[in-house]
Amino acid sequence: MTYCLALKLNEGLVFCSDSRTNAGADQVSTYSKMHRWGIDGERQYVLLSAGNLATTQSVLNRVQRDIAEGAEESLANMRYMSDAAAYVGKLNKAERERHVSPDDVNAGFNPAATLILGGQIRNEEPQLFMIYPEGNYISVSDITPFLQIGEKKYGKPILDRIIRTDTDVDSAVRCALVSMDSTMRSNATVGPPIELLVYKSDSLTGGCYHAFDDNHAYLQSLRRSWDEKVINAFNEMPSLPLDC
Repeated sequence: MTYCLALKLNEGLVFCSDSRTNAGADQVSTYSKMHRWGIDGERQYVLLSAGNLATTQSVLNRVQRDIAEGAEESLANMRYMSDAAAYVGKLNKAERERHVSPDDVNAGFNPAATLILGGQIRNEEPQLFMIYPEGNYISVSDITPFLQIGEKKYGKPILDRIIRTDTDVDSAVRCALVSMDSTMRSNATVGPPIELLVYKSDSLTGGCYHAFDDNHAYLQSLRRSWDEKVINAFNEMPSLPLDC
C-alpha cells in the first residue's frame, strides 16, 4: 500500500510520500514514490505515485525518454500545467491498457496506477493534479487545497482541520508529517523512508527536499509531541453526565 499527499498553498506546494511497496511477515520492500524533473528558471515538476509499480515505472520511463529524445510532446515543452497533466494521463492510460486483459481482471490482477502531478511552468501559478488510471484528472480547490492517493483515510482528518490556502509552509510541513505518521501508525503497509519536498511559488528551482527514516530525530520528536498533545487534549474534554 501507499500514502502520498500534496498541498497547494499561497506560498507554494508541499509534497510528502512513503516508500513502502510490500509489507508481509517475511519481507518489507521499499521504493521511492516521489519523482522530480525540472529546468531551473523555466519549469519544475513533482510526480507522486500509488498503485501498480510496473505501470508506474513504465510511465516514468516514457516521461524520461520523451524528454531525452526531444519528443514533440514531453514535460520539457508543455506550455501549461494542465497540458502536462493530460500528457501524463495519456501515458498512464496507455500503459494500463497495455498490461491488462480479461484473464488478468478475472484473476484479480490490477495494473492501475494513480498519480499526483504538481509543479510550475514559468508565467503560470503552481498547480496540483490527481491523474486517474483512465487518463483523466482533477485539480485542487480553494476549499480543499490538497490531494491524497493510496491509504488516505487515516491522514485526512488533520488535513481537513488545518490546511487552507493561506496556511504557512512551516505549519503545512508539520501537518503533512503528522498526517503521514498517523497513517503509518494505523497501517503497517505504509512506512519509511518518508520523503518531503517544499516548492516555493515562482522559485522555479528543485525545492527543499528531505528524507526521513523511522529513527530520524525530528520525526521521533514530532511523533512524541503529537502523541502528548492529543492525550492532553482528550483528557481536557468535558465529560458527559451519565444518569446510570
